[in-house]
Amino acid sequence: MTLIKSISGIRGTIGGKPGEGLSPVDITKFIAAYSLFIKNHSKNNKIKIIVGRDARISGEMVNHIVVGTLLSMGVDVIDTGLSTTPTVEIAVTDTKADGGIILTASHNPKQWNALKLLNDKGEFISADNGAEILSIAEKQDFNFAGVDKLGKYTFNDSFIKKHIEKIIKLPLIDVEAIKKANLRIGIDCINSTGAISIPFLLKALGVEKIDKIFCEPNGRFEHNPEPVPENLGEISEMVIKNKANLGFVVDPDVDRLAIISENGDMFGEEYTLVAVADYILKNKKGNTVSNLSSTIALRDITKKAGGEYFASAVGEVNVVEMMKEKNAVIGGEGNGGIIYPELHYGRDALVGIALFLTHLVKSGKSCSALRRTYPEYFISKNRIELPDEINVDDVLNDIKKKYKKQPVNAIDGVRIEFDKEWVHLRKSNTEPIVRIYSESDSIIKAEHLANKIIDDIRDIIRS
Repeated sequence: MTLIKSISGIRGTIGGKPGEGLSPVDITKFIAAYSLFIKNHSKNNKIKIIVGRDARISGEMVNHIVVGTLLSMGVDVIDTGLSTTPTVEIAVTDTKADGGIILTASHNPKQWNALKLLNDKGEFISADNGAEILSIAEKQDFNFAGVDKLGKYTFNDSFIKKHIEKIIKLPLIDVEAIKKANLRIGIDCINSTGAISIPFLLKALGVEKIDKIFCEPNGRFEHNPEPVPENLGEISEMVIKNKANLGFVVDPDVDRLAIISENGDMFGEEYTLVAVADYILKNKKGNTVSNLSSTIALRDITKKAGGEYFASAVGEVNVVEMMKEKNAVIGGEGNGGIIYPELHYGRDALVGIALFLTHLVKSGKSCSALRRTYPEYFISKNRIELPDEINVDDVLNDIKKKYKKQPVNAIDGVRIEFDKEWVHLRKSNTEPIVRIYSESDSIIKAEHLANKIIDDIRDIIRS
């Protein structure tokens, strides 16, 4: 059993004793703490919270506990039912709610669930806010409402439709062009809420030929739900067999987007953001942001378009903060997360699909040909486990000193630039591990760079 308490929410496996997993006791404690936090920071006399969930098996059970706890804290609840993370984010601002909770463990397997916590802007809470909620939960210093002051419950599952209507109305979405292209598209929705939202979106975009796989929102994940190449063999085969123009895959809460080209090849999760950003920058000059572990292909196309690229610390809340600071027109993460501020500040696979399709049909290219227009980079992901007695921060500082003649970014671990290559070292918050991400113009060079840094770390440990 596992329970992870982080600044952005609470994630854990279902079952086990309190404190060892995401048990009903833990859910109640953290939701009560979140309710009190919202009350302490809101000017409203009556608090309103939006709740939505993905389709995982434990979702209904967790939803009952979350909603019941909110009502018992005197909070009014709008329950959106089966929904997506970006839909709940938009619903918070549409209803002028004080916050939102998404019940999803994102790409984690079926035994996991989580409480993702939003502020009144429909954005993930900050690090300071998260620490405050964890402190309240630890003290359990909250009072439940008396019978006359219980919250009011409302069920409203219309928000996915409203979300899609907003996407269709965006100036850079060309529904007529997509409809004229007469595309055939395969989709893999991992039997979660993408199965509700993506067919709806595609039909609204004028796509009539949709090939579906794992599109029953029953929470029974037929493969590992993370949308990375090793998990996407079935849809790749389906796209080839049905001679589809392309395929789309999302994670269970629909905030990450992977694309399959017409030849069955992976477009590349790093290049989802690159392609969408390319389209935005062709139509609107501006800046871009991604995190330190994302491809520098975004930097290249941004500079080519006359904008500036900025790298943030890892984590959606950090990307959003820097996007606002730098007035970015597009941003996101290299895991297929698109953040388009014209709609809202949150990763959104649905708006990503609409923007990508518009870009694709206007380019007049096949999906694979469009992919070949972008700079070719390869990322290698590695890790090294350190002895328990070793201070990870000291190791990172020594690496920083060793490469002090290179451009170094230390806002989140240590990232070292080598012209067209980079390496990013981040420590784990839970164990003595350093994660090492490296990128170059070939996978061999990227792996060589990672191995060079791993050897440096081993030399530091020995000394």
